[in-house]
Amino acid sequence: MTEVPEHLLKRAKAARDKAATQPEASGETPAEGAPAEAAASGGGDSRIPAHLLERSKSAKARKAGGDGDGAAESGGGVATAVATTTTGGAVVAAGGPPLAAGPGGHTQRLLTVVKAGSIQDVKAKPQDKVHVWPHLIVGEFVAALACSVFLLFFSWFVNAPLLELADFNKTPNPSKAPWYFLGLQELLTMFHPMVAGVTIPGMGIFLLILAPYMDKNSSNKPEDRKFAISLMTLFLMFWAVLVIIGSFFRGPGFNFTLPWVDGLFFEL
Repeated sequence: MTEVPEHLLKRAKAARDKAATQPEASGETPAEGAPAEAAASGGGDSRIPAHLLERSKSAKARKAGGDGDGAAESGGGVATAVATTTTGGAVVAAGGPPLAAGPGGHTQRLLTVVKAGSIQDVKAKPQDKVHVWPHLIVGEFVAALACSVFLLFFSWFVNAPLLELADFNKTPNPSKAPWYFLGLQELLTMFHPMVAGVTIPGMGIFLLILAPYMDKNSSNKPEDRKFAISLMTLFLMFWAVLVIIGSFFRGPGFNFTLPWVDGLFFEL
């Protein structure tokens, strides 16, 4: 069985004491018809005091008879009954007409808690923003410092794969640029130096600069960034294919060869 809160028990006790002392102080006596009406409304064992039933009956009679004073009193001056739970199953109503009673004259009070979020319309939702300084710059600086330390110690213990000293009387064949420039060297075999060295790389860099202004999608999900992913994939695949051809498919005289037939002409 659910325990009754202490403050409700005190309120019910105070209401009982007030109901017990009010007839004696005012000198009023319960009406003769009160027991019959109480028995009709709540059975033989009525839980509502007789003087409250009489007050309610008088107010209803004045309202039905069209009395102006009674109408004003019933419209604004009649207090409503307050139902509280008491020990032993008794319910006390005080201060006005009785409320609707259930089986045995018991009345109930329902309390609920409404969360503020369910009745408030939030128009602006908070955004998760991080400032470039110091959050981003500090992280990038630490990462660059860690990479520099790693390269320093790696180069200290591991020798670079360098060739012998250059001999101006003997030119290596094929003569290839480092792997990161082999894509540009491959373009020089296909186009004019002005087109291969300036126009095509310049257009590629300019297109990458304009990419953030053409694609203003701020989502960080790959499925929502189809334009950016397609552009970057196209650029990387174009340059990777040129580097692979220049590294493994170019032999003496920088002529096209098959590595599984003529051998591999590539050194780091």
